[in-house]
Amino acid sequence: MSKFSLIESIRKKNGHVLFALIDPDFKNDKILNQILDKINNSEFNAILVGGSSISDDKLISRLIHIKNNTNLPIILFPGSSKQVTNQIDSMLYLNLISGRNPKYLIEEQVESAIFIKENNIETIPTAYILLDGGEKTSVHKVSETSPLDMNNYEMILSHALAGEYLGNKLIYFDCGSGSRKIMNYQLLNRIKQSINIPIMVGGGIKRLEEINKLVENGASYVVVGNLLESGFLE
Repeated sequence: MSKFSLIESIRKKNGHVLFALIDPDFKNDKILNQILDKINNSEFNAILVGGSSISDDKLISRLIHIKNNTNLPIILFPGSSKQVTNQIDSMLYLNLISGRNPKYLIEEQVESAIFIKENNIETIPTAYILLDGGEKTSVHKVSETSPLDMNNYEMILSHALAGEYLGNKLIYFDCGSGSRKIMNYQLLNRIKQSINIPIMVGGGIKRLEEINKLVENGASYVVVGNLLESGFLE
C-alpha cells in the first residue's frame, strides 16, 4: 500500500490525520529524541520531515535516525530538490502556486524528477498555498514569494481550485512555521465547500482546541510543527 493510500485510509477511518512536522536541522539535534518521544506517545498518525532550508549536510543521517525511532509513516516535506533522498519512499510533490517564482513553480520539480524516477519514490502531488499568518516566516523568505491575504476569499479560492484542476491530490494551506495566526476557520469552511480534494492545514497551531476547530471546519490533515520543539499541546 502506498503511503498516500495509507494516510487516506486513516483519514476515512478517523475523520482526519494529524501530522507531526520535524525540521531535520542542527537546531533540533539535542532535542530530536525528546521530539520523537512526544510524537510516539501522542495521537499523531504520521510524520512529515523537512524544512525551508537545512544549514548542514546531515539531513540523511537525521532522517535515518527518525526512521529508526518510530513506527509511524514518514513523508518528506522538501524545501528544495536538494532534500530529496533515496532514504525516503514517499514525498509531498509541492507546487507553490500562491507565488510566481518559477523556481518553486517548476524548476525544483524538474531538478529532482529523474532522481525520483530512478529511486521509485512515491510522489503525492500537492498544491502548496502560503497564507499571511501575521509574520514573515522562513518559507516566505526562502521562496521569495508573498503569502495570500486571508481576507481575500476569492483570490484564495481561485488558487485552490486551480490546484485541484491541475490534478493535485492535496491542497496544503500553510501560514508558515512560527506564524502568529492560523488559517481562519470561516475561510477554511468556505473553501472546503468548493474543493473536492483533501485540505491540509499548518502553521501557527498552538492548542488542541485549534486542531479540533480546523477539523470541524474542513481540514482533512492538520500539521503541528514548532510546538513539538517547545512544549506539549495544551
